[in-house]
Parts: sequence; structure tokens; C-alpha cells
Amino acid sequence: MTRTLHASPGLAEASAFAPPVITGTSAEQALDILFQALLDVARRHDPDLEAVLHGTADISRFSPEMLARALQVQGIWFHLISIAEQNAAMRRRRHIERTEGRAALSGSFAKVFSDARAQGIPPEKIQALLSDLRIRPTLTAHPTEGKRVTVLEKFRRIYLVLRELEMPRWTDRERNGLMNELRDQIELVWMTGELHLEKATVEREVAWGLHFFDETLFEMLPETMDTLEESLAEAYPGTPFKVPPFFQFGSWIGGDRDGNPYVTAAVTRQALHRNALASLNRYRDGARELGRTLSLTERALPLPATFRQELDRQLAESGQARAIARRNPGEPYRQYLTCVLRKLDATIARNEGQHPSGPDYASADGLIEDLRVLERGLEDAKCGALGRDLVRPVRRMVEIFRFSTVRLDLRENTTRTTETLQALWRQRNGEGDPPALGSAAWRQWLDAELVRPRDPERSFENLPDAARETLATFALVAEMRESLDREAFGAFILSMTRSVEDVLGAYLLAKEAGVFLDAAGPEIRPEICPLAIVPLFETIDDLRAAPAIMRELLTVPVVRRSTRWQGGVQEVMIGYSDSNKDGGFVAANWELYKAQSKLTRLGQELGVGIAFFHGRGGSVSRGGVPTHRGIMAQPPGSIRGRFRTTEQGEVVSFKYANRGTAAYQMELLAASVFEHALAGDGERASVGHDDALEALAGASRAAYVRLLQTDGLVDYFQSASPLDEIALLNIGSRPARRFGARSLSDLRAIPWVFAWSQNRHVITGWYGVGSGLASFLDVRGREGEASLKRLFQDSRVLRLVLDEVEKTLMMVDLDIARAYAGLVPDASVRDRIFSMIEAEYALTREMVLRVSGGSDLAERFPLFRDRLKGRLPTINQVGREQVELLARYRAETDEDRREAVKSALLLSINCIAVGFGSTG
Repeated sequence: MTRTLHASPGLAEASAFAPPVITGTSAEQALDILFQALLDVARRHDPDLEAVLHGTADISRFSPEMLARALQVQGIWFHLISIAEQNAAMRRRRHIERTEGRAALSGSFAKVFSDARAQGIPPEKIQALLSDLRIRPTLTAHPTEGKRVTVLEKFRRIYLVLRELEMPRWTDRERNGLMNELRDQIELVWMTGELHLEKATVEREVAWGLHFFDETLFEMLPETMDTLEESLAEAYPGTPFKVPPFFQFGSWIGGDRDGNPYVTAAVTRQALHRNALASLNRYRDGARELGRTLSLTERALPLPATFRQELDRQLAESGQARAIARRNPGEPYRQYLTCVLRKLDATIARNEGQHPSGPDYASADGLIEDLRVLERGLEDAKCGALGRDLVRPVRRMVEIFRFSTVRLDLRENTTRTTETLQALWRQRNGEGDPPALGSAAWRQWLDAELVRPRDPERSFENLPDAARETLATFALVAEMRESLDREAFGAFILSMTRSVEDVLGAYLLAKEAGVFLDAAGPEIRPEICPLAIVPLFETIDDLRAAPAIMRELLTVPVVRRSTRWQGGVQEVMIGYSDSNKDGGFVAANWELYKAQSKLTRLGQELGVGIAFFHGRGGSVSRGGVPTHRGIMAQPPGSIRGRFRTTEQGEVVSFKYANRGTAAYQMELLAASVFEHALAGDGERASVGHDDALEALAGASRAAYVRLLQTDGLVDYFQSASPLDEIALLNIGSRPARRFGARSLSDLRAIPWVFAWSQNRHVITGWYGVGSGLASFLDVRGREGEASLKRLFQDSRVLRLVLDEVEKTLMMVDLDIARAYAGLVPDASVRDRIFSMIEAEYALTREMVLRVSGGSDLAERFPLFRDRLKGRLPTINQVGREQVELLARYRAETDEDRREAVKSALLLSINCIAVGFGSTG
């Protein structure tokens, strides 16, 4: 096994050493330190693995048990490489900021606003965009993260110690102490193990999501807002800007019911309370720290009259005025914070199911106002800097995270919602069959029920269990918006949306469950739905149908009223994963682009803002592209400051596990959205842009669909990849298939992408592209080639697509893919399908380089190329071993031996995923 990145020989051979100070921008010194620490741990626990780390071991001769240990250590090393790379990237950014200024940093607020000022954009336009800005990355528990929370915590500590080792101030004794701590953390990772021994539960997924808030996001997101304000002040000095809490986090964890039978209304309730307690506990810590810090006495600082009045009110409300005054005599700000803390304690107790005796906070608004009063009190006492530096960060944290930490989305598919609606029809109309879906009678029934007054006494007890469960989830929205936080929920995402009736059905379920509000008071109709109902268009056919569906939907009165109440914006979710699985990479990206363009124009025509929720995954095949380039490649005018995107699995830990990286990623996302919004209609398509992309998409999709429809593809895919074995990793609570069927169409996009990347075919990121380009050139000849090359330079969407295809081709290894294909028992199926893949790969490679003008793959991306090339020798070796392990695991009948092979097999899957940096 070849070691991925080599430490310098002197360090690699030493058993103990004085670690160097990490300087410059290279990751090499950090890698030396990490490699040596890992080597020391290996020597202590399993000396045979030293040869594995040095790349001199022949792992093909290892027993399954020894191979499992070798794969584990290589997986750890891949993680350590990523830590070193993140550390080096942070140092590069700091170096640029120190030497050239913050405005020289691409993707920073400072650059966006300095460019805006240079372009003559007035501050009024900046403020208008700030007021409308809404950015919400949304965490999902899609099963693509292999690391347990306890392992994430240890890698986080390794990152922190490595950062400490950068400091030149340490003595040799202190640096050796840090090195000992580094080795200890690596040893703990070694002894803990990464594989989930049991199937993940929703409760564990909730804990996994909250880990990132506890470690980084509670602190770093308010700091990101401060960075924005500082950048505005530098670009527009003297102009006061009002910055709302525009950046918030959403989550599907505990609310995503689509195909997951383990997410029930009770589980969602539990997730909401755990989310609330996470933020409430953090606010309590912040208030306690303020109480310890703000020890200002009335003897030294006269108390402003207005603050005295507010303090007296708080003391009287507490019922403990004398006790509080005796505890902190003459310290009014501490007394005030004691009252705040008591109300926070009571709020926490209430959320834990207790019955506090004292006053509490009915909502986050009360706590926000109390902190504002404290800030004003300090400002009036001529201590405004203390209010800005100490109190405002806590207040801003509450504004962002409120009493919910995240805005929890609910997601369900139309199969379930339709079944519930049909059960309601039978309840009201007696036994028999309800009108056919899509019929005029079905629509008439929905319209009539939506305007009919709701009967609050109606019982759902006689409905089927599944229908009661769906309605209970909607009822939870009404309850928790009232008792927990009005922003506890984000939206209801309706997957598999096919018609207007699908969406109206979700509105009706919300109404029946008591979610609707009276728009003009308790006695006056009409009603509105405060919960955003968001259709999800996933397949290519769905994306094409979306404009017509939304045009009709936005004429329905209850939808228009609700949209107006929700800020005049209708959100639409678009799916990258299923559209790619449905039509291939080029076709999916072009259909997504077209759908957004058409829906944006529709919104302008109807006077309704259309905001897009991008359902992206981590891999390129599922929409995972560089943040700035991905946003700037969206259709002109399609963002306008409102942007939602899913953050899944390993992407979450990559972006948010460490504070510096989290701050950078959040600033990059927000600055990119702002830049796109400032550009307005921005990029104009060159002549022939749409026609060329339409032709490319059509031809590439035809080639891709031919592969999908080839006889035996399902059997080939299952045999020539670890598709079924991936489920044994226990990295997600939901099944790999929505309804338990075994068809290709029912297979979720995540295992579809995951398995194709493991077996090095990676068809989801390139197949059909070569045929599309070749067809275009065959039809249009030299003029077409010139047109393509011009579009490659001018069109952001085509450039992004072909760039990502070119990088994906580097992940393909046909020799290894052929070895996986050897697992297919039917030789005719194997040869037919593999020959198609082999021919399309050669064509795609040739065509992409012809259009880009390159001589070799990814030569325009030297950092990506070097990073991947450093990992490939080990990934390739592990892939070859995985082929053997799959064959042995599938053939083994002895249970003990099979279990030993299974452990090594799962570690090989994990190792390849970590090496590539993405799974599904």
C-alpha cells in the first residue's frame, strides 16, 4: 500500500523528534507531524502496520483480520491528510489577508463590497438586498457520513492541537506536550473505531447534527455577521446599515419522513425539544458569562434612569427581588442578568417537561428584548463598547438560532399524503372509492374542502394508522409554533410532486390538522397557512412540468394569501440527485437551469417571488460543486438574495467541523449569494447558447438512457459494486429504497452514486457526455466546434458542467472497474455493459479535452489534480482488495469467517469514501 503523501525521510524514520514549527503555506510540515504521530501509535499497538504506512507492505497476502487493521489505519491517515489540508488552506487565507488585505480574498464580504463600491453601486441598493437576504443551508441526515460523533470530536481536537503547534511561542517542553496530546487523540481514534456497530437511529442523527452547533456554529455564525458589518463599514464608511439575521440553518434531521418509517410525530417532537435545549443551554452559558463579567457597581458608574426602571420591573416580576439584591449588592447589571438567567432556567425546565414556578420566556423575542435593554443600559452609561463587544454577540446568537437552533423542515412524499387524503374522503363520504387522482372530481373535492369551515371537533381516531400519523405530524406544527417558537419549523417539503392537486392536498392536510390561521382575526375569514408548502421537483419530467404546475397553483386563493403572508415568496425545491439519476449529468444540469429560468420569469409575471431550494448532495453527481462557481452559474435573476441548499453527510463535517473552516464556508456562501444578487440579470446568453445546450443535453441523455435500459443493467450493478453491502455500514436510519422494491427506479440516488464511485465506474458524473459532444460536432462540423469552444469560455453553466466532468473522469479507473465487472456471473451481460462503458469513457475523455483545449485531464485544476493523484495509489490498491473481499464475502458460508471478511469489506468501503472525500 503506497502512503498517500510522503513525510520527509528524516522525520518518517525517527521514533521521537522535536516537531518543527509549521510555517509557510504548504501542508507538508503538518503532514510530517501527523504522519509521525500516527506512526508512533502504530508501532505501539500493531508494529506490522508500520510497513503499511511506509507503503512497503503487500496487503494482498494479509488475512481478513490484518487487512481490516490495515484499512483502518489508512482511513485514519486520509482523515489526517484532510485536516492538514484544511489547516494549510486557513493559513493561506490568513497570509493573503495580512499581506494584501481582506478584499484580496476571493469569496469574502470585503471583496464583494469593495467591488460593489468600485462599480458605483449605492448603499441604498446594498441595504435593500440586505433586508431581503435569506440564506439557509439545511442539514440532512442522508446516509453519507461514516464518522461517529465521538470520532468527529477527536478529529476536531487533533485539528486544534495542530493549530496550536503553528505558534512559535512554545518552548521545546511545551511543544513536546502538544505532540503527546496529538498522539493521544490519534490513539483514541485508533482504539475507538469508525464503523457504526448498530443501525443508526434518528435520535443519534439529531445528536450528530447538534454536534456542529455546539462545536462551531453557535459562535461562528454571529462572528460571520460581524465580519459582514466590518466589511460594509470599510467599503461604505459613514453609512449605517441595518443587518437582519439573514443567515440561519435549517434541518431535515428528525423531520424527514420520506421513505423513513422511523421518523414519527413523536420522534419529531423529541427532535424539536432537543434542538430547543441546545440553543437554550448555550444562551444560559452566555448569560452566566455576562453575569460574571459585568460586575459594574453603582458607586463607579451611575445607573441610567431608564435602565433602573427596567431593572425594578424585572426584580418585581421575579418575586425574588430582595434575595437577588442581597446576592449582588450595588451591582445592577448582575442583578438584571440574574433575572434573565432565572427566566432562562424556567424556560429550560418547561422544555424538559417540568413545571417551573417563576416566570419564563414565552418565545425568543422576550430574551432578545431583554438583551437589547441591557445593551441600551450600558450605552446610556457610556459603556457602549461593552454592550457591543459582550452583549451583542449573545443577542445576535438568539436572533439567529431563537429557541429552535434550526428551522426544522418536514418532508413527506405524495404517495403518503394522497393515501391520507383518500382516507379522509372515505371518512366523510362513507366506504367506496374516492375520485380518481387527476380527475376533475378529485380537484373539486379538494377545492371544496379547502374553503369549507374546519370542524374542530372532528376525530381522526377511525382513520388508518398511517393517515393518523401523517395528520399528527401536521398537528405538531400548530402545537409547537405556539408553545416552542414560531420559527421552529421551516417548511413542509412535498417530494414526488406531480400536479397542482398534490400541493393542494398538503394544504388541506395542514388545514385539517389545525395549522391554518385566520388572516384577519379569530372571527374573520379567509384563512392562511403559516407553514410554507414547498413542492419538490426531482425527475426531468417533473422539472419540465414545474412551470405549468406553479402557474396554476399560484392562482389558487389560499395559496396566494398564504404566500403573501409568508413574505410574498413561494419556495420551490429542485432535486439534483434524481434528475441526474434519471437523465445523466448534462441533461440534469440543463433541465435544472431551464426550470429555474422559466420559474423566475413566471414569478416576475405573477408578481410573486420564486425562491429556490437546491437539493444538492456531496458528490458532483448529486450537485456538489464549488460553492462560488455553483452559485454564479445559476440563471440570472434566479437568486435575488434568497438561497437554500441541503448540506449532507460528509459535506457537513468537512465544512463545519472546525471553526475557521466553518467561518470561511459561511462567508463564502453568503458573499456568493450577495454577489449573484448584485449582478441582477448578469450574464447574458451568447447567440445559440440555449440551442447548443439543448442539443447537448438531448444527445447525452439518449446515450445515458440507452445504458439504463440495457438488459441486465440492474444485475450488473448489483454484482459489480458493493450496492447491497453499503447498507451494512449503518450510516443512516432510513432504508436505501423508498418502498422496499428491488427496481432501479425505486433505488435512492445516494446508494446509486455511492456504489458507482466505489467500483470506479463513476458513470453518474460523466456517462453520455462524450456522445452528446460527438453528436453535436457531427451535425454542426467545424462551425459547431468553434461554437462549443466559445460557449465553453462564455457560458458559466456549460463551463461548470464540463469542468466537473473532466475532474470526475480522473476518478475513473477502467482496469479496476473491469475487475469489479468480473464479479458479474453472466458473461454476456458483463461484456455487453462494460464494453459500452469503456467506449463511452474513451469518447468522453477525447471530446471534453477537445472542447477545453487541454492535453490531459484536470490540468487546469492543479490543486485538485495533485490532491487526487496523491491519494489514488492507495485508493486503487484498496479497490482491488475490495473486489476480492466482495467475492469472498458473497461466497463464504462459515459465519465466523464471513464476519471477519465483512469487517474488512466495510472498512474498505469507508476507506475509499474517505479517500475521495465524498460518498453519495
